[in-house]
Amino acid sequence: MLLILVFGTIGYAAFGYGLLDALFQTVDTVTTVGFGEIHPFTQGEKVFTIFLILLGAGMVAYALSVLIEFFVEGYLGGAFRRRRMEQNIRSMQGHVIICGWGRVGAAIARFLRANSADLVVADSSAERLATVTGPYVVGDATDEDVLRAAGIDRAGTLITALNADADNLYVTLTGRSMRPDLFIVSRAATRSAVAKLRQAGADRVVNPQDLGGARMAAMATQPHVADFLELAMHDGSLEFRLEEVEVPEGSPLAGQTLSSARIHDLTGTLVLAMREPGSAFRTNPSPTAEIIPGEVMIVIGDAEQVAKLRDLVG
Repeated sequence: MLLILVFGTIGYAAFGYGLLDALFQTVDTVTTVGFGEIHPFTQGEKVFTIFLILLGAGMVAYALSVLIEFFVEGYLGGAFRRRRMEQNIRSMQGHVIICGWGRVGAAIARFLRANSADLVVADSSAERLATVTGPYVVGDATDEDVLRAAGIDRAGTLITALNADADNLYVTLTGRSMRPDLFIVSRAATRSAVAKLRQAGADRVVNPQDLGGARMAAMATQPHVADFLELAMHDGSLEFRLEEVEVPEGSPLAGQTLSSARIHDLTGTLVLAMREPGSAFRTNPSPTAEIIPGEVMIVIGDAEQVAKLRDLVG
């Protein structure tokens, strides 16, 4: 646009206009305001003005379209996206909230998405959240308003994956105070923080360094077992998978034994362990093991078999 203004001013000045008159006539022509010519045009001035109108009007229209696109996509588009994300979060039920978007948070999200779980990410860095696929909330996860925006009142699990133990501790305390029934998994950077996080209300505490070391040791001593567990738990390429199935109150299997319930005959799944809430696992349970309401069965089977078992337990 600046070049067109310079070009038009020079052109009209060449026809004998003063500098201010030439600039005024150029602006009047390019913007199509139509105040009229300063003095009657000659044939040459008419031809030059026609060319300037076509060039200038096209450039002004293009410039306006670029500006409108910038504002609509940059501001309104961002507002629309935020609005859609907020509506998406409000429609979620039983989802997972991940506090902290780093390497650990991204790895957690990959596994959850592979299992078709709904999730919301909360982080204080908008730059880091730009790489998130799916809904997110920008803000300090230790703030109740941020957790509320992430749908903590309807969430099923809260995962604190921040770098600092103090931040994870504070988020755990905040989440537990807002939702006493919420399942909370916390990351611990140091071993000394494990007991504090559990005391703050975390149901599970994970130290990625210890977990990684144990996994590497398992690969060194029992590589095939480690590979199988990795495939069964995280890869998803195997037909069989490890799943947990809870036996609800009032289940038709409650009070029966594994033998009388005929779980393997009816569903094809194998029960590897059973666990009552707060108790130790009953591993490799015998056929006479009683099925207790509220306990969880760890089973192995394919997706169809596990679905049959979920239907069987009610």
